[in-house]
Amino acid sequence: MRNNTSVLGGLKEVLFFLTLCPLSSRCQKYAHMRQSQLGDSGPYYTSVLWWSGVVLMGLGELGNFAAYGFAPASLIAPLGCVSVIASAVISVVFLKETLRASDIVGGALAVVGTYLLVTFAPHTSTHITAHLVQRYAVSWQFLIYLFLEVIVFSILLYLYKRRNIKHITIVMLLVALLASLTVISVKAVSGMITESIKGDLQLTYPIFYVMVVVMVASCAFQIKFLNQAMKVFAATEVVPINFVFFTASAITAGIVFYQEFQGLALLNILMFLFGCLLSFIGVFLIARDRPKIKTENITFIAMGKIPGNYILLLQQIEMDESI
Repeated sequence: MRNNTSVLGGLKEVLFFLTLCPLSSRCQKYAHMRQSQLGDSGPYYTSVLWWSGVVLMGLGELGNFAAYGFAPASLIAPLGCVSVIASAVISVVFLKETLRASDIVGGALAVVGTYLLVTFAPHTSTHITAHLVQRYAVSWQFLIYLFLEVIVFSILLYLYKRRNIKHITIVMLLVALLASLTVISVKAVSGMITESIKGDLQLTYPIFYVMVVVMVASCAFQIKFLNQAMKVFAATEVVPINFVFFTASAITAGIVFYQEFQGLALLNILMFLFGCLLSFIGVFLIARDRPKIKTENITFIAMGKIPGNYILLLQQIEMDESI
């Protein structure tokens, strides 16, 4: 078990890396805007500022991926609201967007929620080894959870594909159900790589590569469904609903698979859930009815084409589309 000091110390790095993704998207957006204003018809990838954004995004994704190796998944996932806050702040300061009252209220609620999350979340994390992942994967609670998830996913996919029911809740639930597998696999892969770096080699076990396949496949299908949602529904709907569903799914996965709430006091659990609620409301207020920047003839990079961990890539896509 990792102690409180190591987990809390690592959270400082997590919060730092979470601000890199919105900063990277703003760098890329500003590069496109400046290119348009200067009448430059050259390709956007010749801009140093644009490449700076790509590098920042890569660092952010790498840091977020590493975070799952030492901190509980139920704590890392809700902290995604930090990216939303950072994106709104950067947009106001650097892109000169209007600061709205809902931004201030939403930001304040999200900050308070983040404080409660960090304070009352589980502060110990188990060293993730191949034997531990194998044991968790065949536990009765996870097998029941996986069975129910497959049934619900199949029903939703049937309604979405066969019955052609394109309700936003159905699409976002499909993304969230896949996200639970992503969180489980990302934490397993990150944890086993961390242990291998420390000298306890875990990469020779088949379960490591099984988790890599699950991680890649679930990420790919999440991005597919998310892009479909962005084409059909307004970003002001997709962003907050996806954040709530994804966070709830990630917390559930952490509780069921990694048993992260085991031994946690009832007060801690209630305050943690209250912190999640405040973060959800804050994200709703920040993402609601955001003004769009009017630009002409700008070809933005397709964020879905950039490889990397879906957990941070998702945050980037959301805020690019919502602002």
